[in-house]
Amino acid sequence: MKIAIISDTHSLLRPEVEEKLKDCDYILHGGDIASKETFERINAIAPAYFVRGNADKDWAEDIPKELEIELSGYNFYMVHNIKHIRHDLSDVDFVIYGHSHKYENREKDGITYLNPGSCGPRRFTQPVTFMLMTIEKGSYSIEKVDISPVLKKGAKYPPEKEMDKLIRNIIKDMDSNRTVDEISKLNRVEKVLVEEILQIYTTHSGIDVDGILNRMKE
Repeated sequence: MKIAIISDTHSLLRPEVEEKLKDCDYILHGGDIASKETFERINAIAPAYFVRGNADKDWAEDIPKELEIELSGYNFYMVHNIKHIRHDLSDVDFVIYGHSHKYENREKDGITYLNPGSCGPRRFTQPVTFMLMTIEKGSYSIEKVDISPVLKKGAKYPPEKEMDKLIRNIIKDMDSNRTVDEISKLNRVEKVLVEEILQIYTTHSGIDVDGILNRMKE
């Protein structure tokens, strides 16, 4: 049995993530799906279990904030924010959570805590990750999948104090119907940074420069 463990997609289901999900028997999502469309797309790939995150609004009222399921003899407890655990974990093998966008695989008191990180919009240089769990013959293995865009050798993000002006220029160039390649060359920055900024800008209606910066820092 193969299980995909993902979280914090924030309305972005990347093609490379979707391809991996197609090979899985089940999908566990740790919350912050952020849109009904993404929820429905994931549900159409394989049997999926979700918990509701802080970014999941009115459309997600029927999604539970915590969930316990059993798969192949193992008990999984799911919650978006690990600080919100309100459940007796005495019979739990795995705790699945998200929120921090930081990958974690650790064991405490016989329970394995798994945060797949975020495989949605990237925040600055934060990795883009998720997990693949394989269960067979009473044992399991966990693979970390890192699909982070790679900067060219020696390339760096601009200093944060320059980001405000850069974001304004990138948005202006996009509104002028320039391509990502053109914007990258005009502003002398890496293509992956342009893509990151435009992804946040286009998926968060009404967001301003400060909002984009804040989301990149999360």
